[in-house]
Amino acid sequence: MFDKLDQIEEKYEELSKKISDPDIIADHNRWQQYVKNHSELEEIVTTYREYKKVVQELKDITQMLQDKSLDPELREMAEMEQEELKEKKAELEQQLKVLLLPKDPNDEKNVIVEIRAGTGGEEAALFAADLFRMYSRFAEERGWKIDIMNTHYTDMDGIKEIVFMVVGKGAYSALKYESGVHRVQRVPVTESGGRIHTSAATVAVMPEAEEVEVEINPNDLRIDLFCSSGPGGQSVNTTQSAVRITHLPTGIVVSCQDEKSQHKNKDKAMKVLRARLYEKAQREQQEQIAGARRSMVGSGDRSERIRTYNFPQNRVTDHRIGLTVHRLGEVLQGKLDEIIEALTTADQAEKLKELD
Repeated sequence: MFDKLDQIEEKYEELSKKISDPDIIADHNRWQQYVKNHSELEEIVTTYREYKKVVQELKDITQMLQDKSLDPELREMAEMEQEELKEKKAELEQQLKVLLLPKDPNDEKNVIVEIRAGTGGEEAALFAADLFRMYSRFAEERGWKIDIMNTHYTDMDGIKEIVFMVVGKGAYSALKYESGVHRVQRVPVTESGGRIHTSAATVAVMPEAEEVEVEINPNDLRIDLFCSSGPGGQSVNTTQSAVRITHLPTGIVVSCQDEKSQHKNKDKAMKVLRARLYEKAQREQQEQIAGARRSMVGSGDRSERIRTYNFPQNRVTDHRIGLTVHRLGEVLQGKLDEIIEALTTADQAEKLKELD
């Protein structure tokens, strides 16, 4: 591990010189790439330098404690400091192990999120709308932008299906564990008898794919135009601005009707199609890796039940890691940090186990 860290520090030093070189600064594209690479190594190098400093301090204090003539009061203080340094060294070692884990190449990307009402009729559609608001507020708190691609509302303002993009650095790393079945237990608005019902909605989170990452042959596409529709299926306008794209080799169908412009709807639909094809290729690649164990956090399987939102008990439970928090209202207001951090930590712990 330390040989690798020495190499990374050496590379960081080289990049520091390059981004200060006037000849490289003159070549803007090249300079930008070096700055990006330098920034990617900064956290690990800073942590490693702190680790080396702690190791040296620990060595110095251990040497000092070998002096038998040391004043008893100073010895006691030195021994306390020695214990603190040992703990700090262990913490930094763990941090370095995590920082050395292979990075998910998609982590910094924007994401396309699809939420669909599942079992539970109108109540499931209302819950899907709650989930959309939850992710919107979470994104808003982080300064990210929401761009709606396609929606199908019900007459009661529930959502049968919504597809939207979250635009912001690190959106995928924060939201990638949200894929799966989300279950709600509460008394439905539509239920007069006051009985608790269980409904569900599915969430799919996909990294945005660039055109260079997914090559689509125009001959493989069937593009249909139709009029946009609102709640209950009524026509919203008379022009055929809504777009449906069918990818013939895979059978994937994508619709987009939220923009008034046919061109904009087609552009958004192509983004969703690229993301779905990219996710499909990644999933197939992961399944082909022989002997690879699935992380306890889950692989983003849309059919996997991942979380329950229980209104009577004011609790949210993530079933993958056994985490329960009793502040459901805050979670639905977008306060997801505690859950996301716990999922990230669990995933890192599982990956570290696989390296041992």
